[in-house]
Amino acid sequence: MLKSIFGILSTIQINIFTFFRGKKVGEDPYGNVYYSGKPRAGSKHERRWVIYKDEAEASLVPPEWHGWLHYQTDVFPDIKDGLFRKKWQKPHQANLTGTQGAYVPKGHASGAKERASATGDYEAWTPPK
Repeated sequence: MLKSIFGILSTIQINIFTFFRGKKVGEDPYGNVYYSGKPRAGSKHERRWVIYKDEAEASLVPPEWHGWLHYQTDVFPDIKDGLFRKKWQKPHQANLTGTQGAYVPKGHASGAKERASATGDYEAWTPPK
């Protein structure tokens, strides 16, 4: 219970800070909103942060915005102009590790699938004597 109270307080604090000190710079197709603000004392970099639409999960940030958040570029990713996404690029997917949608290869201990049989092209290494 205490953890959930601090989670709510943290969200409220972030929203209050954003209201008073944040400047909205953009939004991604997933509904996440990105902000910038004045640098911290002794820093030259402006502050950059994201308010997630739903769950706060870093893997929900598309690569274009990840680069902006981490000061790899100062250009705001505008999805409409097509500079950041190419036709051959697949849509962003969240990290599914630890969920039911995670990839599990054949023969993995957590899967019920049977491991493929050896093809005979493998020879075990034996250390020299």
